[in-house]
Amino acid sequence: MEPPRLLYPLRTYLVTSGKGGESNVMAADWVTIASWEPFIVVVSISPKRYTSRLVASYGELVIGVPSCDLINDVWIAGSRSGPKKLSETKLKLTPSSRVNAPSIGNALANLECKVIDSRTYGDHTLFIAEVVSYNYRAEAYPSGKPSLKAEFLAHIARNEFTTFKPEVLKPTIL
Repeated sequence: MEPPRLLYPLRTYLVTSGKGGESNVMAADWVTIASWEPFIVVVSISPKRYTSRLVASYGELVIGVPSCDLINDVWIAGSRSGPKKLSETKLKLTPSSRVNAPSIGNALANLECKVIDSRTYGDHTLFIAEVVSYNYRAEAYPSGKPSLKAEFLAHIARNEFTTFKPEVLKPTIL
């Protein structure tokens, strides 16, 4: 039995890997920051996933930040396997600046990463990767801070998603 999703909702990302005709994209919720300096992230991927094999082979990946308007593409990327699914999406794969894995031109942001380590725990492999370059839409990150008007996508359960209210809460004891 699957455990309850006690840590959800989680932000949802798109992970690209491979290159050329072998390029692939998958949806991933299990992405986090491990270090600011250097900028290191961790992505957890099941070894059963096609993307896991590509990331292990090429040693790089790109993390794309989708908005709510890409929800159908996120669903396809997360529920189907292999690069053939890309023809069913509106995702615009574009060349990255520092890695061979493509970026997503219609994402809010892309983080280009080189894998520096990996470890398998239970049924997933943690890919630890250094962010070597990134790009983002200025309107989604004015002054380098996320704008909630950008409608970042968050995953609640199997086929349920949400976004964040355009309201910022601050502690009253400041």
